[in-house]
Amino acid sequence: MRRQQLDSVRLPRHLLNSVEKPARYVGGEWNSVQKQSDVPVRFAFAFPDTYEIGMSNLALRILYSQLNQRQDTWCERVFAPWTDMEAGLRRLGLPLHSLESKTPLAGFDLVGFTLQYELSFT
Repeated sequence: MRRQQLDSVRLPRHLLNSVEKPARYVGGEWNSVQKQSDVPVRFAFAFPDTYEIGMSNLALRILYSQLNQRQDTWCERVFAPWTDMEAGLRRLGLPLHSLESKTPLAGFDLVGFTLQYELSFT
């Protein structure tokens, strides 16, 4: 697949210092997967809620693990930012991006959404 090559998003320190829970946005947690960016398939797995809600979802963790066991696929996670980070991203003109490599969503081959309950439809 041909994907648009985009630079990683660098979150400025002043932005991280201005949000209530900066750990939601930095990545690097235990068992997160890092692969070479030139894998044949890059998949962004988006959850339409905050990091804490998404990571409590067992299905997300299972699918993330299963997809990343494939040699030809790198699955990365994307969560909805809280209002403080959303405002900061908009103010600085920064795109929504993955947790692992900080790649903007436009840089992925596939973007998948999971809608687990009715309130996440809005």
